[in-house]
Amino acid sequence: MKRFPAGDLTRNTGNLLEAAAIAPVVITKHRKPRFVVMSMPRFEELTSGRSSQVAVDVADMPEDLGRLLDKGIEDHVRGR
Repeated sequence: MKRFPAGDLTRNTGNLLEAAAIAPVVITKHRKPRFVVMSMPRFEELTSGRSSQVAVDVADMPEDLGRLLDKGIEDHVRGR
């Protein structure tokens, strides 16, 4: 995810908005993430429950999914 310092809101607004049209952008203040800017369609998708994406903590992942993830990573590392 791209990051922009809060000062770029006025200096580089065009670049920030272009990046946010593609994917959510983090706005930082004192180098810490503070806000996220994203396109309206993406926001509506996230808030309406229509999104097929799900965020989970790896520690909370069901064991069968964890094994599948481990196998996928292993296959990728070995070039399969």
